[in-house]
Amino acid sequence: MTSEEITDLLTKAYIDEFETMMNYLANAIVLDGVHAEEVKESLEEDVQEELGHAQMLGERLKQLDESPPGSEEFEARQTNLQPPADTTDVQSVIEGVLEAEEDAIETYRSLVEAASDANDPVTEDVAVTILADEEAHHTEFRGFEKAFPAEQ
Repeated sequence: MTSEEITDLLTKAYIDEFETMMNYLANAIVLDGVHAEEVKESLEEDVQEELGHAQMLGERLKQLDESPPGSEEFEARQTNLQPPADTTDVQSVIEGVLEAEEDAIETYRSLVEAASDANDPVTEDVAVTILADEEAHHTEFRGFEKAFPAEQ
């Protein structure tokens, strides 16, 4: 892997973290109903973690003499994590979160491998740290998926 490929992965992950924050926050605000509270609380907490991830990635880009991207480089891709039309549809939000976390896990595994191949232990450490958080989020939402009925 080249340093350009590593910075491309860092940039992708940085942008993805911001999109995830936006969607988690929107869903935490719009969800309604008795069953929604625990999911909303988790999403609100995760917004702060995702912001921390973006900050770590942005700082690593700067250390590699790259600038973190601004909003003009943003292209929305998380179609399955949009706030539901039915604000009591907690299940669709859970499914969207699981998909977003699976995408993040894949990105960070690629970044770990790329950084290892390029002998870049600092980027590898950043990616491993964030990967652990993303896997924990995924596990938490798999639990929600089991706890909530598929049809409400």
